[in-house]
Amino acid sequence: MTKIVIGPRSGMNWIPLSIDEIACPSTKSTVDVVKTWAQDHLTVTHPELGRDGPVCPYVAPSIRRDLMWIGRVSGARPWPSFVRLVLSDAMELFPALPPTEGGAAVLRTLVTVLPDLRDYSLIDELHQELKSAFVERGIMLGQFYPGCDQPGLWNKDFRPLDAPVPMLVVRNMMATDFPFLLERPEWMSAYVKKFAPALPAHVRHLVVSRLTADSNTYVPAYESEQTPAAVADSRSLGRTNGKPVSAAPRRAS
Repeated sequence: MTKIVIGPRSGMNWIPLSIDEIACPSTKSTVDVVKTWAQDHLTVTHPELGRDGPVCPYVAPSIRRDLMWIGRVSGARPWPSFVRLVLSDAMELFPALPPTEGGAAVLRTLVTVLPDLRDYSLIDELHQELKSAFVERGIMLGQFYPGCDQPGLWNKDFRPLDAPVPMLVVRNMMATDFPFLLERPEWMSAYVKKFAPALPAHVRHLVVSRLTADSNTYVPAYESEQTPAAVADSRSLGRTNGKPVSAAPRRAS
């Protein structure tokens, strides 16, 4: 059985979703709500989803492999500084959670639930404040709460983040997260670094510039009409076919 994850500074306990015997009634109730929502909603299809398959295709295998942990922050008005500390612990602990390699590594999920919270603006504020720090590490921070109006990717009328209780979810960054990271260049930089590690740094920079630029923005690009062999032959002279090889701006498309 997966072990309990303990925050070294906050003292938060993230309990494996598979645990049935939980001494604290409030914690058990929270875990049961998340489990029911995950099994009855996330692992099945939805008529408004806009594509085939379950709402989240990773939840069912995550549950089967016992790779989902649930933590509970009590109180209708928890201290934001404490919740930040909990999420800081989650950010530091998550990369080392087993398994760290192989296909199952992408199934790890750390869920922090605030079941008594009524002012959901705290969820949005913390998500906006901390998302960049998570993305820089190649992991995602998601916000969920009752009535969350963030639109779905495949159907703008679908609300995938509407959940029965407010929570902040830490998970592995997926290749399919591309649309959620286009908003800011530093997010796309982290995405390209994670999924194209062999690319030289300057190439990653150009790729990110292209992806995040609007149609009126110029971004640098290497322009040369030479074949690779011709470039190799003239590299020592810095010229090809009598013309210097140079970098020039190109309009983003």
